[in-house]
Amino acid sequence: MRATCLALAFAALAQAATGAELRAVVRDAAGAALADAVVVAVPESGVAPSARRGMEQIEQIDLEFVPYVKAIQAGTTVSFPNRDKVRHHVYSFSTAKRFDLPLYSGTPPQPVAFDAPGVVTIGCNIHDGMIGYVYVADSPHFAKSDAAGTALIGGLAPGRYAVRVWHPRLASPEEATQRQVEVGPGGASPEWRLELKPDLRVRRAPARGQPGRY
Repeated sequence: MRATCLALAFAALAQAATGAELRAVVRDAAGAALADAVVVAVPESGVAPSARRGMEQIEQIDLEFVPYVKAIQAGTTVSFPNRDKVRHHVYSFSTAKRFDLPLYSGTPPQPVAFDAPGVVTIGCNIHDGMIGYVYVADSPHFAKSDAAGTALIGGLAPGRYAVRVWHPRLASPEEATQRQVEVGPGGASPEWRLELKPDLRVRRAPARGQPGRY
């Protein structure tokens, strides 16, 4: 009996140390799993400092930005290595971050610092079909959905969170997706269904003589 009580106590301590998990499922209006959706949770008590800031990267492969959507916290820097055999000119005119990386091969000498929350649309001044997105979160609690439409946010203290979802094709304002979610010791599993705009991306085949992903 005592051993069982000790095991339960250790399990409770371990859960308290690692925190609860929010398992969000994102689908389109028809119910199909939706990848590349960013789920952000903001605690009712306010946002605490986080160590998630650092260096990330978005590659250019087969005339596409990889990943197509990159979720980071404000204060993170991002490098843009060019893996193609042609040069790219990466830029953004978005309000959250304007930058310009003139025509280059390889890796630019200076990464880009994303200091303000918001959505940053990136493109290539040479290849008009290239488009990607940097979602700069105002909270350390965020995740991007996978091919199954699942976004996992771990390490949460039990409590009430304002949770919202963003996607590049979202037809409504991001704020319209927000809801209050109670995260208990066992976590929470909210689900969203989003109305989407058409996908206008041009999907490309790998360049001749260059390995690709298709």
